[in-house]
Amino acid sequence: MMMKGAHFPTAAAFALLALATFHLVSASDPSPLQDFCVALNTTQTAASAVFVNGKFCKDPKLATADDFSFSGLQIPRNTSNPVGSNVTAANVEQIAGLNTLGISLARIDYAPNGGLNPPHTHPRATEVLMVMEGTLYVGFVTSNPDNRLFTKVLYTGDVFVFPVGLIHFQFNIGKVKAVAIAALSSQNPGVITIANAVFGSNPPINPDVLTKAFQVDNNVVQYLQKQFWFDNN
Repeated sequence: MMMKGAHFPTAAAFALLALATFHLVSASDPSPLQDFCVALNTTQTAASAVFVNGKFCKDPKLATADDFSFSGLQIPRNTSNPVGSNVTAANVEQIAGLNTLGISLARIDYAPNGGLNPPHTHPRATEVLMVMEGTLYVGFVTSNPDNRLFTKVLYTGDVFVFPVGLIHFQFNIGKVKAVAIAALSSQNPGVITIANAVFGSNPPINPDVLTKAFQVDNNVVQYLQKQFWFDNN
C-alpha cells in the first residue's frame, strides 16, 4: 500500500501541470484584467505608462471616445493592383482602445472578374468573413499530413470561418466588385501572405532551398524571386 501511495505526489504533480498548461494555452488574445488598456503611441512621453500586450497603456483617466472609434470601413478602396484586392484594417493600430480586447475588423474590396485576397495566414487569429456584396469563392487548407481543402461559394450575407493559423483565400468569381467584412479574434492578428513570404523575403531565401522544396527548376525559383510581390494590406 505504501508503494502505491508513494506514486501519488508524482501523479498529482503531472495532473496539476497538465491543468496549468491547459489554462495557459489560448487560441486568442488573453483576457484583460481591467476595463480597458488604451494603446499609447510609443513616441508620446509617458513616464507612468504600463507596457501591456505589445503596447503602452494610456492613463485610463485620459481615455476619450475617440480611442474606441474608427471611421473608414465604409469607403471603397482602390483594387487596381496586381492581385485585385485591398484590405482596410481596423485593429489596434487604428483603434487604440482595442488593446488587450482580443478582437479586430477588416474590410476587403475585390476587383470584378478575379479580384483575389491571396493565400495567407493569420498567426494569431481565427477569422469570420461575411460577404457584403458580390460572389466569392473561398477556402482554407488544413495542416499536415492531410492538407485537406475546404471551399465554398459565398453570396451576399453568407458567412465563412477560417480557423486560426490555416492558409486561406478569397477569390471574386463575379463580374462585379465584391466587398467583405472580416472579424478576427485578436487585436493584432498578423498576416503572412504565402507567396510574398516565400519568394519575396528580405534577404531572399537561398534558391537551392526553394528548388528542392517545390521540386522545380532553379530558374523558375529565381524568376519568381525577381517578381514584385504586392502587399494588399
